[in-house]
Amino acid sequence: MHRLIEPSILYFGTPTVIVSTLNDDGSTNLAPISAVWWLGWSCMLGLDASSQTTLNLINRGECVLNLASVHNVEAVNKLALTTGKSDVPMHKKMLGYRSVEDKFTLAELTPLDAIAVEPKRVKECDIHLEGRVAKIHDFAISDARMGVPAVAVEVTVEHIHALSSLLYSGSKVDPNKWNPLIMNFRELYGLSGRLGDSNLAARPEFLYAPWKFGFLGRLLRRMFFRQYKS
Repeated sequence: MHRLIEPSILYFGTPTVIVSTLNDDGSTNLAPISAVWWLGWSCMLGLDASSQTTLNLINRGECVLNLASVHNVEAVNKLALTTGKSDVPMHKKMLGYRSVEDKFTLAELTPLDAIAVEPKRVKECDIHLEGRVAKIHDFAISDARMGVPAVAVEVTVEHIHALSSLLYSGSKVDPNKWNPLIMNFRELYGLSGRLGDSNLAARPEFLYAPWKFGFLGRLLRRMFFRQYKS
């Protein structure tokens, strides 16, 4: 028998990607996300509209999508509650985020040059997609359950780098060897099961759903949106 539920988040098992974008000072910002899907050689990224990643995509229009595998859990956890913004947005402060300038050093990752874009690739990730922004759309602006402003970023992929040991017949990725890191309701999973604790789950899940707080939640939501617009 099915029953009606109202979860705070809808993370029904989505891949984890570390997005590389270029800051104004020429350094590379890294941000793990788990709202992404592909069709053809294009993909859609779901992002917090107030994030440094979104700002960089608006200003520079390019990125590298470093696809995380089960071997990247530690790095993703180190990056999870960080932002490239010096002024941490209010809603991220509530979730325990802190400002970090050099995320490669923090996560013990190695930068690699890309071919067609300026942001660095992440050596420790098995697959890298170099891409350029095609369009940026406001997302879920009429959804009262969306606690913070969000955008959907359409990216066109130009170059793909893959670890040779994952490949067969030239350019085919062997699904028996590729084990993507999955965000499953704020917990990190591989194809074989749960991989351990997720730093993203350190704070209560209801903080992602201000609509559950009644009047106070509606007030917080207005404050979050007002902060973004300012």
